[in-house]
Amino acid sequence: MDKKQHLLDSRYMRMARIWAENSYCKRRQVGALLVKDKMIISDGYNGTPSGFENDCEDEDFMSKPYVLHAEANAISKIARSHNSSDGATLYVTASPCIECAKLIIQAGIKRVVYNEKYRIMDGIELLERAGIETVCIENEINEHDEK
Repeated sequence: MDKKQHLLDSRYMRMARIWAENSYCKRRQVGALLVKDKMIISDGYNGTPSGFENDCEDEDFMSKPYVLHAEANAISKIARSHNSSDGATLYVTASPCIECAKLIIQAGIKRVVYNEKYRIMDGIELLERAGIETVCIENEINEHDEK
């Protein structure tokens, strides 16, 4: 990967991490950005569906079954717009689960950049099987980019 692409990936990932701060989830806050032609075309963070309470965990501190993942929110949002995710890059702060990987494949996303490996990597394995480029920029926190 060339240096310019790596810098862009790092910048978009920092933005995704900031977007994750919008999540009300206590266990884990995840953010996602969909980028196409160097433009952010959608965004998402994990949380409950629109109109639901903003509590992601139950009394046992487990995620409620209807909590949406950041990737699903970003893909749902683009589906409601006049934009297309075909050929886009998804930046997500945690590696996608298998359910989100299926959505990513169907949405025509061609590249996934993630920052943190989740304990189960079957989503990444499915994306790679589908020919989608996956890039992990784990633990890269750059306060200032090189010019």
